[in-house]
Amino acid sequence: MINQQLLQPESIVVIGGSNNVHKPGGAIVRNLISGGYQGTLRIVNPKEDEVQGIKAFHDAKEVPPTDLAILVVAAKFCPDYVEFLAKEKQVRAFIIISAGFGEETKAGAALEQRILDSCEKYGAALIGPNCIGLLNRWHHSVFTKPIPNLNPRGVDFISGSGATAVFILESAVIKGLQFNSVWSIGNGKQIGIEDVLQYMDENFDPQTSSHVKLLYIENISNPDKLLFHASSLIRKGCRIAAIKAGSSESGSRAASSHTGAIASSDSAVEALFRKAGIVRCFSREELTTVGCIFTLPKMTGKNVAIVTHAGGPGVMLTDALSKGGMNVPPISGSAAEELKSQLFPGSSVANPIDILATGTPEQLGIAIDYCDKHFDNIDAIMVIFGTPGLVQLYEAYDVLHKKILESRKPIFPILPSLHTAGPEVEEFLKKGHVNFSDEVTLATALSQIMKTPLPAPPEIELFGVDVPRIREIISGIKGNGYIEPHLVHQLLASAGIPMVPEMVAANKEELIDFARKVGYPVVAKVVGPVHKSDVGGVALNIRTEEHLALEFDRMMKIKDAHAVMVQKMLSGTELFIGAKYEPRFGHTVLCGLGGIFVEVLKDVSSGLAPLSYAEAYSMIHSLRGYKIIKGTRGQQGINEQKYAEIIVRLSTLLRFATEIKEMDINPLLADERDVIAVDARILIEKN
Repeated sequence: MINQQLLQPESIVVIGGSNNVHKPGGAIVRNLISGGYQGTLRIVNPKEDEVQGIKAFHDAKEVPPTDLAILVVAAKFCPDYVEFLAKEKQVRAFIIISAGFGEETKAGAALEQRILDSCEKYGAALIGPNCIGLLNRWHHSVFTKPIPNLNPRGVDFISGSGATAVFILESAVIKGLQFNSVWSIGNGKQIGIEDVLQYMDENFDPQTSSHVKLLYIENISNPDKLLFHASSLIRKGCRIAAIKAGSSESGSRAASSHTGAIASSDSAVEALFRKAGIVRCFSREELTTVGCIFTLPKMTGKNVAIVTHAGGPGVMLTDALSKGGMNVPPISGSAAEELKSQLFPGSSVANPIDILATGTPEQLGIAIDYCDKHFDNIDAIMVIFGTPGLVQLYEAYDVLHKKILESRKPIFPILPSLHTAGPEVEEFLKKGHVNFSDEVTLATALSQIMKTPLPAPPEIELFGVDVPRIREIISGIKGNGYIEPHLVHQLLASAGIPMVPEMVAANKEELIDFARKVGYPVVAKVVGPVHKSDVGGVALNIRTEEHLALEFDRMMKIKDAHAVMVQKMLSGTELFIGAKYEPRFGHTVLCGLGGIFVEVLKDVSSGLAPLSYAEAYSMIHSLRGYKIIKGTRGQQGINEQKYAEIIVRLSTLLRFATEIKEMDINPLLADERDVIAVDARILIEKN
C-alpha cells in the first residue's frame, strides 16, 4: 500500500542517522537536509547528542509520533523497531535501507516476514528492505548520489535494484534527463514495481503527473498486474520503457518441440512488453536514451534530416537510422539550392546537411530553419555539433536552444564534446534540454521506440472459435503427453484453423483408398515417434499406390510406430506457429517462417495470448524474413490476412485450454490465396 505518509510525510525519523556522511545513516540525513525537506526531521542515535545540526534522540521511545521512519540499523533490530514505531508512535510508512533479509538467508526471510506482518497489522506502507530509498520532490530519502534535477514533468523511475538505480541515474544526469521520482523497491516485500505502477495509474492526473516511466525489473511477480496498469498508463498518454534483467529458463523439462527449444521466459517477457506497449531496453545507456527521447515531442513519421559540421558522425547516424528502419531521405529542389547558397562553398545539403567544420552558428540556425519550414518530407531534425577545441560553442548552443523552442518538428541535439566543451554542454542542459552524445545509441533507441506497438485491446477474438467444443475435447483427454493426430485435428478445427486433408490408420488399404480420393501426390508420416524426420518417418511426393504401400510397410517397422498418416501434398511458403505455456504469464505464441528460419536462424516473433489482429500483424511485420512473406524478387507474397487470422484463432484456443503446455504447427503452407496447417503437435499436461 502507498499512502500519504510515504509520499508527503509531515515528519520523518531516521533510525541510525549519524554524522558520518560516508555511511548510509549519515548520507540519508545529508540528502534530506540538502534536499530542502520542509517537515520535521528527527534522528535516533544512542551515541550522538546532535546529528548534522539536528538534536538527536538516544532512544526511539523518546520520539514524538511521526509519519515516516527510515531504518538504517542491523537487520536483526528492524522487526522490533517496526512493531514499536507502528504501535506506539503511529508511524504509517517505513523505508528500510538495511540488508540481510530474504535476499540472503531463511532467517533473514523470517525477519522480513515479521516486518511485513506488523505493517499489514497497522496499515503501514513499506519500501524495502534492502534498498537505497525513495526520492521525490517532497523528500530525498536516499543515501546515494547523484541526486538528479527534480521537477513535475520529469521521469518517474522505478528500480528493483538499488545499485543499478544509482548507475542508471549517473547515465541519465549526464544526458540532462530530469526526474519526478525515483523508487528503489529492494526486496519489494510489500510494494513491488507492479504496485507502484498501479498507484501511478489509479492516481494519474494528465495535468500534474509525469508522463514518462522508466523501469528496471529483475522479477515480474505479477505479469497480469504489470500488463494492466502499464497498458492503462500508456493509453492515458504516458510512455514507458523497461529493462528486464535475467532471462533464465523457468522450466526444467527438456524441450521436445521447436517451440520448446526456442521459447523461454524471455520470450514471455518480450511478448508481455509488446502487448503492453512497453519499449524494451537492454542496457542503462539505452534506457536513459529512450527516456530522453520520451521528453521530446513525438515523431509523426520516419523521415529524419541530419544537420552536421562533421561528415563521419553524419554517415554513421545515417547507417544506424537506416538499419533500424528509419529514413534519411535525399533533399533536393529549389529550397535545397537556396539553403546551399547561404552556406560556405563545399557544403552539402543532400542529407546529411554538412555545413562544414567552419560553419557558423548563424548557418546552423539557417539549416535548421529550412528543415523545419521548407522541407515537407522531413519529420525530425538531428543536429550534430561539437568542437576540436578551437572555438567555444556558447553561441552555437544558444542558437540550438532557440530553435528547439521554436521548431514545429522535434530536434535531437547530439553534442559529443562532453570534455572539450563541457561548460557549454552544461549550460545547454541547464536550460532544460537533453543531450544525445552518441549518434548511434540515439538511432538504436529511436528505432526501438518506433517499432514498439501501441497497447493491445483487452477483448478476446471469439468469432469462429467453438469454446465449448474445445473444452469438451480437452476434458476427454486422459493423461499427459502428446495427443493423437485426430485430437489435434479436432482442436484446430474447433478453433477454425484449416488443416490439410489427412487420414491416420494402421490399415494399408484404408490409406490407399483415401489417397485415391484426395489425389496424388501425397505425403506419408509415421505416427508414434515424436521426431518423425529423425527416424525416417516422413516420405514426400508419393505419386503411386505401389509407392505408398512400400512406405507404409517400411514405416510400420519403425520403433514405437502404431499407425501412418497420409496427407494431400501441397506446395507453398513454409510458415511456423508455436506456443508454450509459461507459469504466471500464460501462453507465449511464436510465429515465423518455417524450415531453416525457425530451426537454425530462430527468426521468430512472440506475443502473449490472447492476441488481437493488430498484435498478430505486428508480430508478422517484425520478422527479419518479412520480405519473403510480403513477396520478393517477383515472387507472389502469401495471404498475410489468413496467417494473422490463424495466429489470433490459435491464441484464443490457448486462452481456453491452459492444459496445452507446448504446441507446434510446422509447417503451415501458404500462398497468395490460403494458409493451411500441414503438421501439428500438441503436448497436454493436466494437474
